Amino acid sequence: MPDEQDTLRREWLEIAPAWIQTSRQGGDLSRRGMLDQYMLVACGDVAGLRILDSGCGEGRFSRILAERGAQYVLGVDACPPFIDAARELQSSSEEYVLGDAEDLSFLQDASFDLAVSYLNHCDLRNFQANVEAVYRVLKDQGRFVVANVHPMRSAANKWMRAADGTKQHFILDHYFDEGERQFVMMQVQMTNFHRTLSTYVRGFLQAGFTLEDVIEPTISPETAIAYPDLSDEQRVPNFIIYVLRK
Repeated sequence: MPDEQDTLRREWLEIAPAWIQTSRQGGDLSRRGMLDQYMLVACGDVAGLRILDSGCGEGRFSRILAERGAQYVLGVDACPPFIDAARELQSSSEEYVLGDAEDLSFLQDASFDLAVSYLNHCDLRNFQANVEAVYRVLKDQGRFVVANVHPMRSAANKWMRAADGTKQHFILDHYFDEGERQFVMMQVQMTNFHRTLSTYVRGFLQAGFTLEDVIEPTISPETAIAYPDLSDEQRVPNFIIYVLRK
């Protein structure tokens, strides 16, 4: 009988072809239209930095960081098709390694200036292991920028609708019941892990990080016109970004 990790691997292997195709076309709308901008501002000037992209997928954000002048970007992901796809487009300043974000023991202590986790913690069975591993491989004063599904949204993903289908308000329930949540993405049944805001923040602090900023991305009226499918982002938070420092 497959264990939980085997199930997670199977899900990502199944979704990988569609995910790679979407990334090759610029990424999903929420990233392209909103999150990328917030993440890049949070990362700041990356010129000359050594950066770890923990849970890099097929490397889309790693490539963006490399294009912005990073000296070296190492992408780590546990899904072989993602790493193969990332290597197809890698530049001389990028490297991609098949590995477990919860076990970065193959990396040296204090070897990176910046680490990013772009919507990866919600996919990890043990996010705390990743946080502690990233803390170890960061240099003193190094930063960890984490984008994650907002705990309000990972608890549930349903709207209360009127008879005509109009969204009235978002339904939040069972917020304190942490654990697996199943949903369908790109026609594949996927597993995420819901945790409360306090669980994440305490995990960061327990690892030794200082919490420098918390950002709840939204969109401007201009962005809502350009990307009307993102209009819900003006109503409830879908994502959250933590800016941490060692």
